[in-house]
Amino acid sequence: MKKIFFLLAALTGVSPGLALAESFTVTDDRAPIEVSEISRLYVDGRLAATFRLDDKTPSLTKKIDLPLGRINHSYALCGQITILNAEGRAETHQVSSEGTLTHPEGHHLVALGDEGFTDFFLRDPTDPSVAKHHPGHAEICASPVS
Repeated sequence: MKKIFFLLAALTGVSPGLALAESFTVTDDRAPIEVSEISRLYVDGRLAATFRLDDKTPSLTKKIDLPLGRINHSYALCGQITILNAEGRAETHQVSSEGTLTHPEGHHLVALGDEGFTDFFLRDPTDPSVAKHHPGHAEICASPVS
């Protein structure tokens, strides 16, 4: 049995003793009026990915690993999006939102902005039941007050 475990570990590239993780992907695209964006994705209270978008990097896709055996995961999106307003001036918006992911493993989610770039959430375009957005700001995104 021990030989089979080590053979499986060698074939999958996973070290013995580590649990295999499930995963999903998230794509964040820069909107046409966006100048830049720096955002962080937290899953279950832990930083899972950082997206830095600008004219040289208009889109990023990140793989998000999950622990085995969980059905629901909390998520939060935090950051800053700088846009060009109607007068052509740069305007920076703080974005912060949270939600719940249900069985996200194997899915591809997209980060979307709404409400004049003040709301930010995840969505699976092929299965809306995967990501549920909770309106309001995410507590994990709050800046510490000194």
